Amino acid sequence: MSAAVDFKNVDIIFGAARKEALALVDSGATRQEILEKTGAVLGCAGANLTVNEGEISVLMGLSGSGKSTLLRAVNLLNVPARGNVMVKDGDRMVDVAACDAATLRNIRQTRVAMVFQQFGLLPWRTVAENVGFGLELSGVPDAERKARVERQLKLVGLDQWASKYAHELSGGMQQRVGLARAFATEAPILLMDEPFSALDPLIRTKLQDELLQLQAELKKTIIFVSHDLEEALKIGSHITIMEGGRIVQTGAPEDIVLRPANDYVRDFIANVNPLSVLTAWNVMRDRRDLEHGEDGWVWLDRRKTTRFKIDEHGLVAAAERDGKPAFWVSCADVEAQPEETAQVFWANPGTSLKTVMLAMHRSQTAPVALFDDQSRFVGAIGIRDVLSAVLRR
Repeated sequence: MSAAVDFKNVDIIFGAARKEALALVDSGATRQEILEKTGAVLGCAGANLTVNEGEISVLMGLSGSGKSTLLRAVNLLNVPARGNVMVKDGDRMVDVAACDAATLRNIRQTRVAMVFQQFGLLPWRTVAENVGFGLELSGVPDAERKARVERQLKLVGLDQWASKYAHELSGGMQQRVGLARAFATEAPILLMDEPFSALDPLIRTKLQDELLQLQAELKKTIIFVSHDLEEALKIGSHITIMEGGRIVQTGAPEDIVLRPANDYVRDFIANVNPLSVLTAWNVMRDRRDLEHGEDGWVWLDRRKTTRFKIDEHGLVAAAERDGKPAFWVSCADVEAQPEETAQVFWANPGTSLKTVMLAMHRSQTAPVALFDDQSRFVGAIGIRDVLSAVLRR
């Protein structure tokens, strides 16, 4: 996996006293201290972050934390006072903070597109004309522009609205026009600055789902700014949390929930429902940590209700529950199964924790077995493992 955007020790300062402000940054001064001593505003300091191709990387933090400031450095709407912002351009990485004007123009026109919180549609232009506006400015020929606009409007489900004007569309539809306009450039990197925050919750949820569906097809590199942690956990491949212009933690959603780096992050996730994030893999006990008996038997739970006999390849040769031969049921099929004491539910590492809990409830808190994609037994989940994850203990 290769980097699409790479921030390297990026400092952004707003104001005239940059040199003095940077000296204070190096000494570890806070944003407030820098403002009081120099009058300059710290946008972000010492930002190091790699965004890989094809992922959705979410920047989070309270208002004024620096997330939008860092995002806008990718296309140099914010100019770093120090550091490098490397953007992939074909088979090379270009430092947009130090490149010439022609290279920067090419990056903005062909490599990076942006979707804003406010839709920014031109009211005197139709939907199709708004989507094609960037292509028009770039000098794309009429026939090609029309074809690309039609393709993108169909992609976001607005092809029947091409001749309408912005005031004739709902807020969610207007934001889809903004998405289509960004997609029409065919830029591989998409910057999204709180694009759904102005919408009501139902429309916002629907657009989040649509974005994930589009991403599965288009596989863009997306840097997404949000102040909504539920949104970040839902759409983000990785999440970066910022405080006072500094990055305090970066990781996969489950890492943020299970292993907050400090009290600031801990407060952020305090009200998050872990069932929306965690999977079986996050809470399981590894097979090697389970209690092993004689003749290759392994106990899945501490109460010793369920055990497997494992062969030399890691495959299950026999299964017992409560001393009786057990039969297998997938957690995905839990709703369709009658309650049977001899059932053993199984899951794969990506199975949601919620699904695992439903299976444990149906089986009267029996453990759930985990298997990899080659049908090898890799671990188990007991009721204590679930409670530890949900209570974050």
